[in-house]
Amino acid sequence: MTIKDTPGTKIEALSVSGGRSGEGRREIPSTLLTDPATIAPVAGQARSASGSAGAVTPKKSGKGGNVMETMDESSPLGRELAREVKRRERLSGKALPKPSSTRIMTISNQKGGVGKTTTTVNIAAALATAGLQVLVIDIDPQGNASTALNIDHHADVDSIYDVLIDDVPLGDVVAPCPDVPNLICAPATIHLAGAEIELVSLVAREQRLRRAIEVYAREREAKGEPRLDFVFIDCPPSLGLLTVNAFVAAKEVLIPIQCEYYALEGLSQLLKNIEMIQKHLNADLTVSTILLTMYDGRTNLAAQVAAEVREHFPEQVLKAVVPRSVRISEAPSYQQTVMTYDPSSSGALSYQEAAAEIASRS
Repeated sequence: MTIKDTPGTKIEALSVSGGRSGEGRREIPSTLLTDPATIAPVAGQARSASGSAGAVTPKKSGKGGNVMETMDESSPLGRELAREVKRRERLSGKALPKPSSTRIMTISNQKGGVGKTTTTVNIAAALATAGLQVLVIDIDPQGNASTALNIDHHADVDSIYDVLIDDVPLGDVVAPCPDVPNLICAPATIHLAGAEIELVSLVAREQRLRRAIEVYAREREAKGEPRLDFVFIDCPPSLGLLTVNAFVAAKEVLIPIQCEYYALEGLSQLLKNIEMIQKHLNADLTVSTILLTMYDGRTNLAAQVAAEVREHFPEQVLKAVVPRSVRISEAPSYQQTVMTYDPSSSGALSYQEAAAEIASRS
């Protein structure tokens, strides 16, 4: 694109080249660039276009400043912003009820990559931020929940492995989360990778985590420390002895389900295993909560999976849905939950809603 200057005229013509050698060059007369009759309609069209596409319409306040007083819901973006504002208003200043007794929840799904750890740490952080006392137990050898909560979990740290295998008190391994008050974590180390083989020969191998939690609760009471409101157990993506320990220790199961077809296939097998635990090891265990994760509203598949899960489990599925979010994925790389990494993001809002729903079911 070139601008030609001639004596007596600032802009004579605008030349637009369609090829490298200047072939197909066409010139726009300078009168079109200066004639009010030409500029006015174009400016009007621009204003009209920006007005129809804008989601927020600024209005001048009485003091002369610009304030976003109204939301234009005529566009998809405007509707989404308006919905998000309403969701935040519903949560603003809302106090979460404390349960009458400690709720122990296992977050499990033998399918990997469905958001178990992400759900565990973010719901725990949301509840703790609201003033509830929360413990996260990481029994996944990968230790991702420990990473997200910024808890040391290298090989030399006492961890949940020592609790399960060597009968170390749970109170000796828990550590406070530096970023979230009221939140503590029992970390996992790489030693857990061999724990399932070591558990095979131990007495009451399925009951070891349950007993450790009960002893720890009594210790807190004896010391005058506040009672735990929630205990979340983050499971590995398998159905081995570590997961069985988590099922026996808990009274509730929270199942994150990715909004894709394969997630539905894994759900049926998980439910069969839970039924076996109920029959032989823990009759009080129930599937209390199902959370839809990685929801992509642009695809029909996500909507179909969500509808099918809600049809089969109308009481268990939370109304809150966790969308695919870059912020949620980025947060662990900074050793944070999305609640502290970007509390204004849509992912943080969704987990706050999920936490509020879970607390309201106490």
